[in-house]
Amino acid sequence: MIVAVVLSAGESSRMGRPKALLPIDGQTFIERIVTTLKHSGLERIVVVLGFNAEELRKTIEGLPVEIVTNHNYKNGQLSSLQAAIHHLESDKHCDAILVHLVDHPYIDSALVQIMIQRFKASNKLIVVPRRQGKRGHPVIFSRALFAELLSAPMDQGAKTVVNAHHADTLEIDTEDVGITLDIDTPELYRQYVKGG
Repeated sequence: MIVAVVLSAGESSRMGRPKALLPIDGQTFIERIVTTLKHSGLERIVVVLGFNAEELRKTIEGLPVEIVTNHNYKNGQLSSLQAAIHHLESDKHCDAILVHLVDHPYIDSALVQIMIQRFKASNKLIVVPRRQGKRGHPVIFSRALFAELLSAPMDQGAKTVVNAHHADTLEIDTEDVGITLDIDTPELYRQYVKGG
């Protein structure tokens, strides 16, 4: 089983308000992402909260997700990924995680389905989408990499693990702009979400 992990623990300092709760097409960012992941066939979704976790928990606890709180969120994105792995590592049915970021709301279920199919067929450790030579999100990590992700240098994040496994990484080319569209400032929000 592949478990989806949505990282939503940061302070949203550049945005000025929680990115998870920003409106988009009648939903919030987090609702849109969770809906897309469910449509992609992912049964289990873990959302990692950190900054302002209790307030966010009240807002999203009605969604079909498991909530994990990362008390060390100030250590960066990798610390949230590690919190999710600690939550999942005792589950022997979890073969891999599909990691997505809450500030990438334009996630495409067809692409996610392709990534899952290719991961299962290829025996690669990592599957990542690529547009015009640039990698994006979501990223699938095999369970075989959990220990490396847990011991990776906090200041360098998961990139060190990805860079160590070039031969075991499958890149999937796509024209989907959403894989690299990181909406983390009010200007980007107005430009891409408010029809700007």
